[in-house]
Amino acid sequence: MPAPATVQPASGVTYTLPSSATIHAASGATDVAGYLATLLRRSTGYALPVATAGTSPPGSGISLLLSGADAAVGTEGYQLDVTAAAVVIRAQSAAGLFHGVQTLRQLLPASVESATVQPGPWTLPGGRIVDHPRFGYRGAMLDVARHFHPVATVKQYLDQIALYKINYLHLHLSDDQGWRIAIDSWPRLATHGGSTQVGGGPGGYYTKAQFQEIVAHAASRYITVVPEIDMPGHTNAALSSYAELNCNGVAPPLYTGTNVGFSSLCTTKEVTYTFVNQVLGELAALTPGPFLHIGGDEASATPADQYATFVNRVQPMVTSRGKAVMGWHQIGASAVQHSANRIVQYWGLSTSDALVNTAVSRGAKVVMSPANRAYLDMKYNSSTPIGLSWAGFVEVQTAYGWDPGAYLSGVPASAVLGVEAPMWTETIVTADHIEFMAFPRLPAIAELGWSPWSTHNWDSFRLRLGAQGPRWTALGIDFYRSPQVPWATIPPTTPATTAPPTSTPPTSAPPTTVPPASGLVNGGFESGSLAPWTGTGCSIVTAPVRTGSRALAGAVTSSDNARCQQVVAVRPNTTYRLQAYVRGSYVYLGTIGTGTSDVSAWTPNTGGAYSPLAVTFTTGPSTTSVAVYLHGWYGQANYHADDITLS
Repeated sequence: MPAPATVQPASGVTYTLPSSATIHAASGATDVAGYLATLLRRSTGYALPVATAGTSPPGSGISLLLSGADAAVGTEGYQLDVTAAAVVIRAQSAAGLFHGVQTLRQLLPASVESATVQPGPWTLPGGRIVDHPRFGYRGAMLDVARHFHPVATVKQYLDQIALYKINYLHLHLSDDQGWRIAIDSWPRLATHGGSTQVGGGPGGYYTKAQFQEIVAHAASRYITVVPEIDMPGHTNAALSSYAELNCNGVAPPLYTGTNVGFSSLCTTKEVTYTFVNQVLGELAALTPGPFLHIGGDEASATPADQYATFVNRVQPMVTSRGKAVMGWHQIGASAVQHSANRIVQYWGLSTSDALVNTAVSRGAKVVMSPANRAYLDMKYNSSTPIGLSWAGFVEVQTAYGWDPGAYLSGVPASAVLGVEAPMWTETIVTADHIEFMAFPRLPAIAELGWSPWSTHNWDSFRLRLGAQGPRWTALGIDFYRSPQVPWATIPPTTPATTAPPTSTPPTSAPPTTVPPASGLVNGGFESGSLAPWTGTGCSIVTAPVRTGSRALAGAVTSSDNARCQQVVAVRPNTTYRLQAYVRGSYVYLGTIGTGTSDVSAWTPNTGGAYSPLAVTFTTGPSTTSVAVYLHGWYGQANYHADDITLS
């Protein structure tokens, strides 16, 4: 994840990393090789020395080469070849190799992400992947102004988003509630304007050295930092720091609330432009990336004519320093002049916008961040303990179910630079909060930015997303376990000391990494626990049952078919039979998995008794898990299932 552009599995071929393996790196690839070695050493316990690659690929170990890649990979893509003897990643740039390493990570068992040595084995499926991004801009935004987040948290987030081939981190550095970057020519911006946050508290700011530390860490993950100073609105922290920036010459108090649209720089005073020019100059000197983001949204307190005058004066301050202007889509107003390579970032709720159309007609590119699709601070549902809901609830399927290249009417795919997933932090206080709101939605946005639209498929995506759960658990990421996703689980590496002395696991055990030759798929339900089955309307009941004392029940409604499912480990290239005894009308049994044909069967009516229902399926060469499921039909009575077996 994201889904690769092309995959060619090699049937029956696997590669197992030996303890004696070496990582071979071409000149220019040593940094990526060092990153990979560090990642693998902690979980494998192997030495994994890094050596210089010769003129021809070594016949063993892992090689990172900057030659010989398929021409389709471009500047950020890669070619990954896995044979029984070796792994070779080829690319045209170090960034491409880094992205190939992220795919390599995900082909290895999830325990490779552990911070402690694990038992292995470290086996990858054989084949070739040729992969490259759909869009050049694949971003995440972190608002550090509403609540300040320290350097360590930002660096951790960079590490997490890099796994999904994100290549831009947009930092929202200023707002009404706080100013978060030291500016030498205006020191009170940080010391006073950065001294609080939403709800009160100490706030904070980055020194220039700390900001450069973030930029350097991002660069080591092939991520470019986009700094934003929001203006002319969202500026109360600056106005409170310097009275002369206010039209009345009076500094307002610091603000710790969450209202918007009430503040504005005084756009008719010359000192305002001196201020902006000096701030942008210092920020540009700290920023090797191509963009400076000037905000421009929700400037309700700035008259429209003054807004255009302000933006038109500010844009040359950006371009004169060799940067391109980036701003929220309001800078697309007709009275605002176009500047070279300008980017407008769309955050609206509709699928049409006149401001964006105007900007595009003049040559601007668009970064897509529709709030009701891409905002990571929106609640998943009404029960989400943090986040906002002004743009609606954004579950995983909502975040995934749109095409950035065809979302806005009148905006062709050629005008779309990419996508970005913003996270505003009015309610986001800790690193744990960031993780919970970003995962699993950020990988959905990342896939929209990277993968070709031809790979877009919700049923496939949700299975691949569910398989990321054990990886996040190993990484210590606290994620939202969406009921829309069949989450896989990490099996214990050793039996629990309290486990009963039995040669077979209890029927309530989660799926293991060793696929069953035959047996229950938690199909007896005698433990009384629904897990590892999941699904809305699913429960365990004591009647009616077929055998034992408990069975599975699905409470169907007119709008929900009570799909109950779990992810089960399977062997590649193997034929399986899934059978269940079901009771009810229009009950479905099926499987879905990557590399295998999706199959299902149904019965119109069992006449009030339990009746067998079965499907047969064959796994592909790269299939390691499938989701097995039951569901009813909308508006029918509850259904029941018991004695579910896979053989």
